[in-house]
Amino acid sequence: MVVHQELEKLNIRNAVVDLGLVEILDDIMDEHRQLLKENLLKTGLELLDDKKSILIEKIKNAVTEMIHYSESLPKENFSDYISEKLGYDYTYLANTFSEVKGMTLQHFIIINKVERVKELLLYDELNLTEISYKLNYSSVAHLSNQFKKITGLSPSFYKQLKQKRLKNLEDL
Repeated sequence: MVVHQELEKLNIRNAVVDLGLVEILDDIMDEHRQLLKENLLKTGLELLDDKKSILIEKIKNAVTEMIHYSESLPKENFSDYISEKLGYDYTYLANTFSEVKGMTLQHFIIINKVERVKELLLYDELNLTEISYKLNYSSVAHLSNQFKKITGLSPSFYKQLKQKRLKNLEDL
């Protein structure tokens, strides 16, 4: 909504707004581009107009959508999924991502998967075996190892911490 409002203020009508992406179909004046950039920054948003930054955002959105918003993860390799979704060779995507973000795309995917595990543990609807199956881990041990590597905690200890926090809140 913020982006729509800013575009309207500048009388930019021919634009397609999607999650994390705005495609302006007409040429706009440099002054309008600069104003849009400044106004978006005031609201905590950023205008990306170089090809690498745009590609990185598309990669991040594809990973986020795949891990956090899909009911089930694709059965194919993540690399195949991302490559197919974005229409680029995975090696190119991975190299560009590493160059710009300073971490591998694989590590970014693992971090997102661990964040999803945390969410699912907090919902308390699935056990660890079900979570590992849902997120396409080869085993509960593999999930646990990645979780501990990223958070420093085992999934069961993380869940216990959550339960202790909730109990302490109830005691207030």
